[in-house]
Amino acid sequence: MRLFYLVGFSVLMLFDTLAQISFKLASNHALPLTFDLPWLARVFGNVWIYGALIGYIGSFFTWMTLLEKAPIGPAVAASHIELISVTLLSVWLFNEPLTVFKVCGMALIVIGVLFLAKGEAEIYKQQQQ
Repeated sequence: MRLFYLVGFSVLMLFDTLAQISFKLASNHALPLTFDLPWLARVFGNVWIYGALIGYIGSFFTWMTLLEKAPIGPAVAASHIELISVTLLSVWLFNEPLTVFKVCGMALIVIGVLFLAKGEAEIYKQQQQ
């Protein structure tokens, strides 16, 4: 079961990251924002919008599969790990600053996931006894 969670949440993180980064790239290529037919042509004529759609659809189906088996508390927390991958990729791809607040936020996300996973493991052990 551990392998299922590890693979499942890794796939979820990849799909979520693909969706967020693709959406940012698609929005950059769609500028200027004009809400007219040429703008729609720029949006849907760019490959990144389809990467975002694939990412969102993949995330949805991966999330639904995980929720069938995973406890809800750790699952919700682990589903936010993509915030770390998106932040780090944004620093690299979009030259966004990596601030102390972002690093602290990423650390808090990891700590929260670890605490929830540990708590869930203890509950599982108690139920098995």
